[in-house]
Amino acid sequence: MELIGLYLVACGLLIGAGVTKAIRPGDTARAWAGQLPISETRLRAGVRIGSVAEAALGTIALVAPRTASACLVAVSYALFSAVVALARSKGGAIASCGCFGTPDTPATTLHVVVNAGLAVSAAAVAISAPTRSIVTILASQPLHGLPLVAVSALCGWLAYLAISTMAAVQGARRLTAVSFRSGR
Repeated sequence: MELIGLYLVACGLLIGAGVTKAIRPGDTARAWAGQLPISETRLRAGVRIGSVAEAALGTIALVAPRTASACLVAVSYALFSAVVALARSKGGAIASCGCFGTPDTPATTLHVVVNAGLAVSAAAVAISAPTRSIVTILASQPLHGLPLVAVSALCGWLAYLAISTMAAVQGARRLTAVSFRSGR
């Protein structure tokens, strides 16, 4: 279970994104309104239902990291990666998937890479066929897993920033046409 830390990050991001989209489904629904032939009202309801399922999956997979739950986390992140790559290839109308229920930010290559990396880590956990609870796994770690949880929380925060804030900065840079390349 060498990638359990990244798996914790993946589960934490599922929980965080699911809860925030369930509370604020409007921005995500608007992000997808131009892409799907569904009214924004129905999209909002669909986003809310999907977000609750996303948060539930993250919670179940975090508490009981079993093969089935880890597989579902891996599939989720593989799909997220594909959706962001699709949004990136289309450019224009859809700025992002609205991952955290916030206004649109540009889909970035970094977002695709983060999602793909989290998919791989969840797949690795699924392959290792864990049979212990997260409490037992953490108890077998140094200091009962406190350093692992702390580093995982930090990595989760950095992944969130890479997916959301970094994308917003990149989008603002594009809008203002500022380039940091040293070509004169």
